[in-house]
Amino acid sequence: MRSRGTISALRWISVFLILFAVILATIQIVAFSRLRAVFPNGMRIAEVPVGGLDRQQAAQRLLEMYNLPVEIHYNKDIIHLDPPVVGFELDLESMLAAADLERTRIPFWAGFWDYLWGGHIEPSDIPLRSSFSEARLRTYLAEEIASRYDQPPTAPMPVAGSVDFQPGALGTALDIERSILPIDNALRSNTSRLVSLPLQRTLPPRPSRENLEILLEQTIDLAGFDGIIGLYMLDLQTAQEIHFAYQQGVEYPVNPDVAFTTASIIKIPVLISTYRRIEGTPDPETANLIEKMIIESGNESADWLMQRVIDALRAPIIVSEDMQALGLVNTFLAGHFYLGAPVLALYETPANTRTDLYTNPDVYNQTTPSDLGMLLEDLYLCAETGGGALTAVFSGEITQEECKTMVSYLTLNKMPSLLEAGIPEGTQIAHKHGWVTNNGVINLIGDAGIIYTIGGDYVLVIFLYHPVQLIWDPSSALVGQLSRAVHNYFNLPTP
Repeated sequence: MRSRGTISALRWISVFLILFAVILATIQIVAFSRLRAVFPNGMRIAEVPVGGLDRQQAAQRLLEMYNLPVEIHYNKDIIHLDPPVVGFELDLESMLAAADLERTRIPFWAGFWDYLWGGHIEPSDIPLRSSFSEARLRTYLAEEIASRYDQPPTAPMPVAGSVDFQPGALGTALDIERSILPIDNALRSNTSRLVSLPLQRTLPPRPSRENLEILLEQTIDLAGFDGIIGLYMLDLQTAQEIHFAYQQGVEYPVNPDVAFTTASIIKIPVLISTYRRIEGTPDPETANLIEKMIIESGNESADWLMQRVIDALRAPIIVSEDMQALGLVNTFLAGHFYLGAPVLALYETPANTRTDLYTNPDVYNQTTPSDLGMLLEDLYLCAETGGGALTAVFSGEITQEECKTMVSYLTLNKMPSLLEAGIPEGTQIAHKHGWVTNNGVINLIGDAGIIYTIGGDYVLVIFLYHPVQLIWDPSSALVGQLSRAVHNYFNLPTP
């Protein structure tokens, strides 16, 4: 039998152990409660560690991390973008509320039990929730970066004393569209906040039309040509044109339509009038006459063709009427080509009635550079798209296939000098040339063509007239130089 003293000692020990357990439990509960008041170790909000931080501390750390400037590189230049500039904002309340839910998703006592026994709960990451103004970012990129750092290209410039152009310089431009996503990603990252901006190289612009016109006139001056030059150039992509008459340093740009003898170039209008009246494929005899008229520049072939297809007596007048229907008021053919052919009509035109510039144009056939240029443009548009004045004015009478055939004939007209001398070998040119001689003396040279190049297609018409004499070599060389200047303008050297 135990003594009373022994029982009392055991009771006091039991009481002590119970009190110790209660105190120890209280300490653990307090410690656990303090842990429940902050975010658990390992928790991350928007990739930022917030373990051991309360809401206010976590919010402050997030703001510190995501308000750091984004480092932007434009080539070697460094720009710092402050997120508020583009309206970047963290949705703190939403992220902290999600973190709170994550922190308290396990009931207190269940969590305490795990804590007490050393259990570990893996906290989930809270994803970033934020917003920014794409419109403000675009404005910033355009006004603060592109406007300051973009380098515009420089246009090629004519080389003094030649018909060549020195290469222009490439420019650099910010690609704003491709910049949006990488900057957005950098704003939303707390570890990768550097962006190398996507740039694009900008090609030099073509020299201005005025620069080309100056180059052409300087080329004429350097050649020492003292006659009259009529020039018409049309860019078939942009419809920009150069049109002037020029004599001894004086340009006539306001009224450049000077009447020139058309010579064999009038066979282009004859060709078009012929095809207006052909239905389907021309018969072999007609095709043979067309080839001889264009390729061999045969005058007899032209007469026979007009008499066979257009009209036995009035063919030249009908060709002139066709040109007038197309709006070419300065172009006419007043008689056949054979020697002694009668003049069937006398034509007064705006070009041949002017008194300031005179080229002694033939009463049989006349034109202006712009008339021929517009006619070739119409032929080009008809062949390329089936459009233009030829199919509009002569609806149902001239087809796109017929225009393609006419262009093909003109490409077979080979002349190694004049316009062809100014373009690289192999460049396609559909043209007709001609000249006028009086008692063996050349007074007029002309060439009119469509030139097809990689840099763009264009029409070029050039006439040279001298009242005394045109020496073939320097005169044809001048036409070649002018042709080369225009070709170089369309096909600039690569920078």
